[in-house]
Amino acid sequence: MNSQRYIIVSLLLAIATFSGCQTGPVPPPPPDSTKYTIENTGKFVLLDQTMQSFISCTGLQERVLPDGRLEIVANVKNRENTPMKVQVNCVFKDEQGFSTGDETPFQTLTLPGNATLAVKFTSANNLARNFTVRARQPL
Repeated sequence: MNSQRYIIVSLLLAIATFSGCQTGPVPPPPPDSTKYTIENTGKFVLLDQTMQSFISCTGLQERVLPDGRLEIVANVKNRENTPMKVQVNCVFKDEQGFSTGDETPFQTLTLPGNATLAVKFTSANNLARNFTVRARQPL
């Protein structure tokens, strides 16, 4: 009877040892899609080299308001799993690409891990025809 108990216990231990859960590496998040925004995302500039692997712009939308002012919506994405702070602003430009003197103050965003937030900018006057959205690390 003692040997039978020993065999059962050994068999249960062997089953428990060799039937553990198998887990593999966690796949990375899907890459940013710029399928429809490849032209617009060139107007997004990262001011800090260190942020290039952490922050991206997944899309920029622009529209002219009825009073002639330019409205911009930038989709800013945190590519890391951890929350991150970033400051963004917009410089409005004329047709030739020169600043109109209309620059928004930097806004601090707190981006959750692997999340995208939309940020809206509106020009103060109707001279703006172009723009650049800039991002940097908080000071």
